[in-house]
Amino acid sequence: MAQQAETMTSAPIQHLAQKGLQQVRSVCDRMKILSLNRQLEACEGLFVENPPIDVAILGQFKAGKSSFVNNLIGRDVLPVGVIPVTTVITRLRFGERERAVISFYDGTTKEIAVSALDEYTSEAKNPSNEKNVETVDIELPGLADYAGLRLVDTPGLGSVFKAHMEVSANWLPEVGAAVLAVSADRPLSENDVQLIRELTQYTPRIILLLTKADLLTPSQQEEVVRFFEDTLKRELNREFPIFLYSTKTDTVKFRQRLEAELFFKLALNRDFEFRKILQHKANSVIRGCLGYLEIALKTSLQADEDRESLRRQILDEKVSFESMREQLFFIARENQKQTRIFIMNILQGLMRPLWTDVMQRLEAEMKTWRGNLWQLTRRYEQWVADTMTEEMRRLSKKEHRHFYGTLKKAHAGLARSLEAFRVILNGNVQKVLGVSLAEAEWDIKIAEPEQPDIRTFRASNYNLDLIWFLIPMFIFRRAFEKRFLEKIPWEVETNINRLAAQWEDRINAAIDGMQKQAVQYVRDETATIESLLSSARGRTDEIRQMIAELKRYSEELSAG
Repeated sequence: MAQQAETMTSAPIQHLAQKGLQQVRSVCDRMKILSLNRQLEACEGLFVENPPIDVAILGQFKAGKSSFVNNLIGRDVLPVGVIPVTTVITRLRFGERERAVISFYDGTTKEIAVSALDEYTSEAKNPSNEKNVETVDIELPGLADYAGLRLVDTPGLGSVFKAHMEVSANWLPEVGAAVLAVSADRPLSENDVQLIRELTQYTPRIILLLTKADLLTPSQQEEVVRFFEDTLKRELNREFPIFLYSTKTDTVKFRQRLEAELFFKLALNRDFEFRKILQHKANSVIRGCLGYLEIALKTSLQADEDRESLRRQILDEKVSFESMREQLFFIARENQKQTRIFIMNILQGLMRPLWTDVMQRLEAEMKTWRGNLWQLTRRYEQWVADTMTEEMRRLSKKEHRHFYGTLKKAHAGLARSLEAFRVILNGNVQKVLGVSLAEAEWDIKIAEPEQPDIRTFRASNYNLDLIWFLIPMFIFRRAFEKRFLEKIPWEVETNINRLAAQWEDRINAAIDGMQKQAVQYVRDETATIESLLSSARGRTDEIRQMIAELKRYSEELSAG
């Protein structure tokens, strides 16, 4: 009966959440609040279909996430290793038959055998996700006990390539319940605490999983758990469930406790748990909207002649759109100037070994060539063109992950600039109006550059085509062969410079894309503040009514 009652109450709560979000959408349209669009869209997406609850396994690189999932389901399905392994979001759920479906960024899908999974999800066989996999969905009959749930293995935060972290961070709005894996042999990091803080916007279900518990004695385990509890209480003023786990010792005991208190509870009460998650996400968006309306209300209450003064105080020169756009442009441009230099510093050390190898191969190859000077020259030109194309493609594939230095530096610089903008703007709003800005999702996405189409520089002709028949090759062949060999260092250097230029174009285009994202965030935020400061005039009663309606939705969702 209890289960039936929960199911019966879920529809009104979902309806209430949907109505609340519709009200937020209406307020944002009326007040021109642009900054909540991304959060609002993610939340609205939950009503498109009735999705399973996504239980995300998050955490730093090498926290043991994939090993934990494999152990939990009783099969080594996910690849594990000593280097960063997981490159894409991988989701596992119950299915009548075992299968894996790869979804690519171009919208196509491909069904594969589960045994071939590492071809698409591992760093070794799909480096930097060069196969452009968006998600991998695995269905297993053995997950019948977890029906209604979807286990989500994510790339490690803080792994070698920043894009791995971006894959996980950009997926956070989709989280239904979160399991933050932290290796028991290291302290709780500032990044872990920040991730938990962000997760509280998206889900009420957050637990800490201390993996590799076998590395600690029982007394050390207790000490670490107490340390984590004290740290979270101090930093976040909240308590979170903490579970120990090991794939080597006491595994059954650890797994049974985790299943009883989390996974089985979520699966058996799926509708009820989904309702709570929906309530939480909708309430988070509503509270964000209320924060902006408080700014509008404070502004509306000011005398008309004071509004321009308020605008100047809040949107001062430090946070003006033009000033921020110039700053973001400068960050992008300064990093772009260094891209070619950075790439060439990597490739410079590869030149001599490459041309030495190519010269040795050419010398051996020329021994098999026959014919006059014209024929030898054509053979040389074709051989060099083919060899340089092959070598540049090999270099590009092998080394390109080391080319992203300026891309990552630009990302860090743009992110710091946005954070500084946000801090200053929030300080101005608090000082002038006495209210705080709502939390904002300003994660700049790194679009990993695609591999360029490798174009090599053709070997130059010798311009002896008109007199080749006058040259006795039995006398001069060795001289021409020596000349061919002497040109190889120039050929290698020329084509490596060309390769660097092609990658420079791709990486700098990606930096331009990130800069545009950052500028758009600033444009939306300043436009929102401008709109609230200007359009609020004479709308005090209307704004108060909007605030009252949103507060009612928030209170009813909280009570539900």
